[in-house]
Amino acid sequence: MQDQGLARRELIAAGLAGAAVALPVAALAQSGARAPDAPRSAPAAVRAHRVEVPMPHGGVAAGHPLAAMAGTRMLLQGGSAADAAVAAMAVMNVVEPWASSAAGNGFATCLDRKAGTVHSLAFTGGAPGLFDPAVDPAELDSGHKAVTVPGAFGGWIALARRFGRLPLSTLLEPAIGYARDGHPLDASIAMFIRRQQAVLARYPTSAAIFLPGGQPPAPRALFRNLPLARTLQGLADAESSALQAGADRDKALMAAHAHFYTGPVAREMTRFSEANGGWLRMADLAAYAPLWEAPVSTGYRGLDIYCSPLTSRTGLELCEQLNIVEGWDLSSIAADDPQLTHCLIEAIKVAKADIYRHAGDPRFVTVPVDMLLSKAFAAKRRAIIDRARAIAFPRGADIARAGDPSLLALADDRSRGGDTTSLSVVDADGNAIAVTTTVGGGFGTSVVMGDTGLLCNNGLRIGSTAPYDGHPNRAAPGKRALLGNGPVIVLDKGRLKLVCGTPGGETIGQTQFQFLINVIDRGMPIQEAIEAPRFALQADPSFYKAGAAISVQMESRFAPAVTQGLSAMGHRLEMVSPFAIGSIQGVLVDESGARMGGSDPRRMGYAVGY
Repeated sequence: MQDQGLARRELIAAGLAGAAVALPVAALAQSGARAPDAPRSAPAAVRAHRVEVPMPHGGVAAGHPLAAMAGTRMLLQGGSAADAAVAAMAVMNVVEPWASSAAGNGFATCLDRKAGTVHSLAFTGGAPGLFDPAVDPAELDSGHKAVTVPGAFGGWIALARRFGRLPLSTLLEPAIGYARDGHPLDASIAMFIRRQQAVLARYPTSAAIFLPGGQPPAPRALFRNLPLARTLQGLADAESSALQAGADRDKALMAAHAHFYTGPVAREMTRFSEANGGWLRMADLAAYAPLWEAPVSTGYRGLDIYCSPLTSRTGLELCEQLNIVEGWDLSSIAADDPQLTHCLIEAIKVAKADIYRHAGDPRFVTVPVDMLLSKAFAAKRRAIIDRARAIAFPRGADIARAGDPSLLALADDRSRGGDTTSLSVVDADGNAIAVTTTVGGGFGTSVVMGDTGLLCNNGLRIGSTAPYDGHPNRAAPGKRALLGNGPVIVLDKGRLKLVCGTPGGETIGQTQFQFLINVIDRGMPIQEAIEAPRFALQADPSFYKAGAAISVQMESRFAPAVTQGLSAMGHRLEMVSPFAIGSIQGVLVDESGARMGGSDPRRMGYAVGY
């Protein structure tokens, strides 16, 4: 997405990105060097400069090194993939505060190896009951009215209850320590705080944490969030007290859930919201529950692809994209042939048109999910693609349903971006979990909720919601907005093949789509598949509008033959920095059963195995 490219360029200009990220790839491109085992279709510049991480017993690939290590610590203590995921998410709340929070939202895709089943967990809160649809859209970008009901902590508890083994106090211990005692602030996080300084400064509770002394913290400065440490400790203590009183593990975990949603945390959030003109209330928090659902899925080249259902738009988007390109033999097209990238661009274009027209919260609207996932539908949509020329951004397919809206634009219908983080886990028993969690736009609402240390998701903003009266994704009280989060699990005849996810807002489905093509059609090892150059479509004013102007952001490592060919096909290109789009974290299992973790150098992600 554009913000990521800008961020990367700023880091490079400031000398913070490090030659270890950019120079080896550039040197390989100049020398023409090629890994001996690289696939025929892989250009020389794709060669990975990070090593794959072996995970014979398990491991974690996460958006921050401390989160990956915290999750792996749980595995070393006998914990499950769910335990590792919860511990890692808690740490990401501390170390990636611009993208993650226990009061945020997200999705998890989970493989229960013993049962041989894949499950999706949605921990996504809706609009508060007092939400006013007539609100000025600018108030939904940041501030007290931008708050959606916190969902992530409920998701942590749901994962721990269903698939976990360790006590919550153990899972939260690393995060509590980093929040209380501090950790060296990553240079990129310091940069994001500096970029958001003017907004954070509006809110005293936020400024106290993120602008100590009135200034953004320096890179590698010791960063603390003492209110968050107290909140997490209170949640751990609620569980411990219940256990000491004789409760079993499940009831003790629910005591922590109650501490957040009906107890002290909920009361403080409600007090703060009401005092500052926000809409969040105790009733909203008490009514919230995460949802276990069946994932959406499709078959692709003999593999089973599982992703998040509504209210994630990415699951439907990813499946339709794969269904469209399955009709073409992509493996026969050379990587430096612009035809390959053209096919992927056009599939994304068509899928986004369909999903943005029809997707919404299924509790409020009827969504033609089965049709959008069908191979026959994909064949019809494939037929509108011109293999030689870029088509205009199409209208979403006409699918018969009651109340199909006539969309009426508001004055400002431009989508706002999102900021997110992701992790992937495998454990010694072969269970796997991918999680993508978010606070929406960078720092979410930018308002720390009273004395909790927590930021909430600003998921009511334009983009996550549609600015059109009558649209399925128009915001309404209690309604969940669409997320881009869509963690993926791939099975090969019932056996784990791949677990992965990425942040990136509008680019999430696009990044995962390209990554899957790299792995499945181009036969790349995981780290090469992660580091291969990517592109991302942007729409002006938004993907909600048929005929929107489409530009294609291209990482500058694409071969000139590719960019020149795409331009000749009619694509409008925007070149961005070499490592700018998405941040895949994943684990790939090869034919021998070897599990190899990979982590994206585009952000601060890291993989740890044992």
